[in-house]
Amino acid sequence: MHDHPARKRFGQHFLIDPSIIERIVACLGLQANDQVVEIGPGLGALTAPLLRHLDRLQVVEIDRDLVDRLRRKYPTERLTIHAADALTVDFGALAGDGKLRLIGNLPYNISTPLLFHLARFADVVSDMHFMLQKEVVDRMIAAPASHAYGRLSVMLQYRFVIDGLFDVPPTAFKPPPKVLSAIVRLRPRPAAECSATDEQRFSTLVAAAFAQRRKMLRNSLHGLVDAAQLGEWAIAPTARAEELSLADYIRLANLLK
Repeated sequence: MHDHPARKRFGQHFLIDPSIIERIVACLGLQANDQVVEIGPGLGALTAPLLRHLDRLQVVEIDRDLVDRLRRKYPTERLTIHAADALTVDFGALAGDGKLRLIGNLPYNISTPLLFHLARFADVVSDMHFMLQKEVVDRMIAAPASHAYGRLSVMLQYRFVIDGLFDVPPTAFKPPPKVLSAIVRLRPRPAAECSATDEQRFSTLVAAAFAQRRKMLRNSLHGLVDAAQLGEWAIAPTARAEELSLADYIRLANLLK
């Protein structure tokens, strides 16, 4: 089964360590009727154990050769295969009237845009469990004033409660990546906690602040808010983007007109 060559353009690193696979599945606490979507099933390392716990499973796979292999191996009445790029998939349509549980060994070369894409579907998701480059997980869970804290931290923490679960060594994959990996869990926050009155304005503000993160806010936010306003709103104009908390960004976005 492992004769399929890993393709660089798809960022493929196939999970092969049985103990890691078992640990991931154990984290999920699956029920037979859960609506699970696996992103990037690859050679089926997680697909097979997931199907042992579930009545049905949906997968999203971009590699047509792997799609063919999955179709040959698994019965269509239990496995629904979406041959597509996950960046283009409407996960809301896959949810129907229920809530999805998303899982996957995400391609590291598109992990950040894919996470932003998936965040759009927080209202139809009950949780997400992903394998990612550990550096990305560190950024997702980072606290203000830390080196890893940035736009990804703020935007994902706005939508989700995020927990880093455990690290995964390169030896768990074939071919082994040159970086450490980690498993992360994302659970959508209640709508009441997502309190930006204009989420597009909030997103624009955060993007502007971190676009030139070494600049002071009076410079990086020039055109959105001036130094006098920042001072009036108890935000130091000389502060830098990583010094503001998620609550600070929400408050500032809500004060802007």
